[in-house]
Amino acid sequence: MLAQQRNRILQSLKLVFVQGLAKLRLQPLPKEWQAHGVHALLLEIGDGFLGRIGIVLENCAIGVAEFGNPDGTVFKDYAYPSEETVAYFQKKGMNTVRLPFLWERLQPELGQSLHEDELQRLKDAVALLRKHKMTIILDPHSYAEYKKTQIGTAPVTTLAFADFWTRLAAEFSDQDDVVFGLMNEPHDISAAKWLEAANTAIRGIRTVGARNYILVPGTRWTGAHSWQSGDDDANGTVMLGIKDPRSNFGYEVHQYFDSDSSGTKDECSGNASAKQAILDMSDWARKNDTRVLLGEFGVSQAPECVAGLKDVLSAMQDNADVWLGWTYWVAGDWWPETEPLNVQPHDGKDRKQLAALQAAAKAPAAAKDACVLMGK
Repeated sequence: MLAQQRNRILQSLKLVFVQGLAKLRLQPLPKEWQAHGVHALLLEIGDGFLGRIGIVLENCAIGVAEFGNPDGTVFKDYAYPSEETVAYFQKKGMNTVRLPFLWERLQPELGQSLHEDELQRLKDAVALLRKHKMTIILDPHSYAEYKKTQIGTAPVTTLAFADFWTRLAAEFSDQDDVVFGLMNEPHDISAAKWLEAANTAIRGIRTVGARNYILVPGTRWTGAHSWQSGDDDANGTVMLGIKDPRSNFGYEVHQYFDSDSSGTKDECSGNASAKQAILDMSDWARKNDTRVLLGEFGVSQAPECVAGLKDVLSAMQDNADVWLGWTYWVAGDWWPETEPLNVQPHDGKDRKQLAALQAAAKAPAAAKDACVLMGK
């Protein structure tokens, strides 16, 4: 199968419209299409946790098994999303899924086959999400590390990272509703070193004939606020060196609202900074003719924090020509009511942040010829 995928001729891509949204866009949409509301609501569920709700072309994103140690026991130390949780958020209008998992758990030994049982659990999660008409973003939630060793440091070479993605891409390359997120929040690695790893992985993905849309993060936790910091090693400069033979990719950034943009504090003194980061990213993307996804952001239920959330959502809407959408952190079956950023319902009541997210996603339906999908 792998050899056949490597050797097959890539077919032409075609325009496809499904349920009024673009699941996989191959190029930026014209501004006039944005006026018809081509944007979306995203959600992510991880290990029983639901996270990252957002607007990527009227979709929802759901993630899974990134929690626990790599050798943990499923449904004890980590878990894939329950159908109850998936159904709840689908009813809230979400239809694109970000699905986190651990690289080490899926590939216990570098350069070797993917773990058969874990791969099947991942495929089962994809099938569940597909049952609920959701598009899936596969997300290795490993921070550019493998068993605490940074990519680019032996034995975790860039070729080892590419080997992982080549194997994973071969498993999902024929599934038009699957997007490849290269890695969650690379950090403590130079942008130049991460660029080499990302480009090597992309070459591997395309080598097996996978045409899927790819989301590329930067380093420094892929922060929007720090995207253009770092002088000669800034994400905003170095990551322009991404090379995709199919030119079918966008960038992923994260942004929080607390004082240091980390999302670790129950306050939102960084509201203004968060909005400015979005505006600066908008200018960068437009200048460089590319597109961006806000992959993580979140606030508490405090009125001033929800107000800041609305401002950031509005800023993205005002710059919809360059924003693929957004995915909010956090929610899910295992998250307690005491988690400030949580939007998982408790006692039958929706959290206040959810109302703001839903309001931002409501817009007129797109014209039926306004969306592009990966075609076979």
